[in-house]
Amino acid sequence: MSVPATKYLWRALPIAVVIAFAYTTVFVKLSRDWWYDENYSHGLLIPLIIGYILWLQRDRFAAVPKRPSMIWGTAAVVIGLLALWAGVAGAELYTQRMSLILLLAGTVVYFWGFRLLQLVIVPLALLFLAIPIPTIIFNKIAFPLQLFASRCAVWSMTLLGIPVLRQGNVIELKPLNSFGTKKLEVVEACSGIRSLMTLMTLAVVFAYFTHPRPKNRTQSSSFFSPLKTYGFWRSAILVASAVPIAILTNAGRVSGTGILSHYYGTEVADGFFHSFSGWAIYIVAFLMLFGVGWILDRFKPKSLAKTDESTQKDDQPARDVLVATTKPVISAEGTEL
Repeated sequence: MSVPATKYLWRALPIAVVIAFAYTTVFVKLSRDWWYDENYSHGLLIPLIIGYILWLQRDRFAAVPKRPSMIWGTAAVVIGLLALWAGVAGAELYTQRMSLILLLAGTVVYFWGFRLLQLVIVPLALLFLAIPIPTIIFNKIAFPLQLFASRCAVWSMTLLGIPVLRQGNVIELKPLNSFGTKKLEVVEACSGIRSLMTLMTLAVVFAYFTHPRPKNRTQSSSFFSPLKTYGFWRSAILVASAVPIAILTNAGRVSGTGILSHYYGTEVADGFFHSFSGWAIYIVAFLMLFGVGWILDRFKPKSLAKTDESTQKDDQPARDVLVATTKPVISAEGTEL
């Protein structure tokens, strides 16, 4: 680790210890939700991803001009602590967990300023996506998604001439070679909210690591300067596209399950096929997300394209030197000494 990166380590360690002590119960309950709630199982990887991002950008963080804002930082920390107290008093886990994000943001602003906060927005956003939303909000999102998926399934089955009847999120159909009707329920697990949360998290990570960064970066003139850049809008479109991609792919999964249930029985909705189709839909959704990124890169501004070309040309002499120095080593390994 370089000297600039460790210069303020003595400040970070005591603060981290204090925060860990104050939020011990919050961390324990949050990790328990990540472990047992499949809708947020991706949260188990979030601390590792955040740690990797912070380690990867440590020198860049150290190079940011330090402009502490004690007023705004103190205000954010105080509000965060009050939110923690209110969440504990009211037994509201979501308030306690959200207070952690506000407290971390306030601590960054207090010691380093808004410039550094701008650089840690993505880690904070990842932490936000890993926090389970309140049950009342979860149901407000999940049930409409269940109805949408069931409607898509009925529509696709009707196109194929399959007689079907829908009652809410329950699909009633008559499998082939069957004397009675069977009911196929689009339960909460099939609503798509699980893939929605996971895909949005992946979209944020993908957008961050593929964010176009010019070779000669200049410091932003203000906290909102990135809003005017191509990279910001590319990242925003990538994250926003995760929502329709997750909803549509899940609807396709439910539709496929309904069609197969007509030909092979409702048993295909359980067991191996159910698990396999879930992983297959994830892969399709990931490929569609990467496809959106590829399309956006086709519309990259010419200035950024020229910057990428000049970066490759500048790096070419270094690569030539590397190849020239490695060739003798390779040939020597094939000789007998």
